[in-house]
Amino acid sequence: MAVEILKEKYRSKVGEVVLGATKDQGGTRSHTITVGGESALPYLHFEGEIPNRPVLALEVWDMVPEEWDPLFEKYYGDVWNDPGAWARKCVEEYGADLIQIRLKGADPDLKDASVEDCIASVKKVLEAVGVPLIVVGCGKAEKDNLLYAPIAEAAAGENLLIGVAELENYKAVTSACMANQHNIIAQSPIDINICKQLNILIAEMSTAMASRIIIDPTIAALGYGIEYSYSIMERARNGALQGDKMLAMPMIGNVGLESWRAKEANASSEDEPGWGEQEERGVLWEATTAMAYLQSGIDIMVMRHPDALKAIKANIDDLIKDNSY
Repeated sequence: MAVEILKEKYRSKVGEVVLGATKDQGGTRSHTITVGGESALPYLHFEGEIPNRPVLALEVWDMVPEEWDPLFEKYYGDVWNDPGAWARKCVEEYGADLIQIRLKGADPDLKDASVEDCIASVKKVLEAVGVPLIVVGCGKAEKDNLLYAPIAEAAAGENLLIGVAELENYKAVTSACMANQHNIIAQSPIDINICKQLNILIAEMSTAMASRIIIDPTIAALGYGIEYSYSIMERARNGALQGDKMLAMPMIGNVGLESWRAKEANASSEDEPGWGEQEERGVLWEATTAMAYLQSGIDIMVMRHPDALKAIKANIDDLIKDNSY
């Protein structure tokens, strides 16, 4: 007796965003990466298409990341002081699909790096690797607003992903991306209504920017609110499939940053002997967090530990296989 598999039918799909630009397209990247395009819930291949696999970035800073756990020094310590060499190692040795450079040195409370210094750091990474690039500021809005326009102009043609735009502070980065044909990260504080409102505001500045938005719903790590973040992303994906154009954007999450803030990843084996060896525990914390978000439909994850990235790549390989009935 034949068994009929019930299939959900959706009215719409997630929009696609292309990152990077090759020489023929006006940039210098060796290839482009397309994210989004899903017409079904995550990995339900029998109900729709999952045309583009999720991609993984590794994080590069423009300064020595003194707040990182000391265990990362054995992986990146030889390239701390050179963002170009750091990015090259992430791509060639650790297999990152793309690079996120965080201009942390621009923070007025740290190095207070100049606009010229930040541009130089971005250019070093562009020259060192051929993968598409994500550029984010230091996290201080007043300083970041000074960086967006000159960096976007200096990298015109490269089709960067630049962030972050927030509800109270989105015009400067949106204007910079509009003028120089870059993509934008729209970040909202784990709130589906603010997420949608921010996307609407960016699209009102330029209808063309609506197709260049990547949603950052602000994720949390395993044990620190992951279920709430997941529910927001789940609602966004359902909204997209049901035809809500202002939620139909690919999603990004800073998995490494959030995971390595957790005590469970950072506590030493001496401090918590019952928790096992620290590095193994930390890698598992990051990888488990990432695996959960894959099920939410996330398209880009920014990782930190090379072993966690390797584990998630293998997990994506399994998920992306077509298991149609």
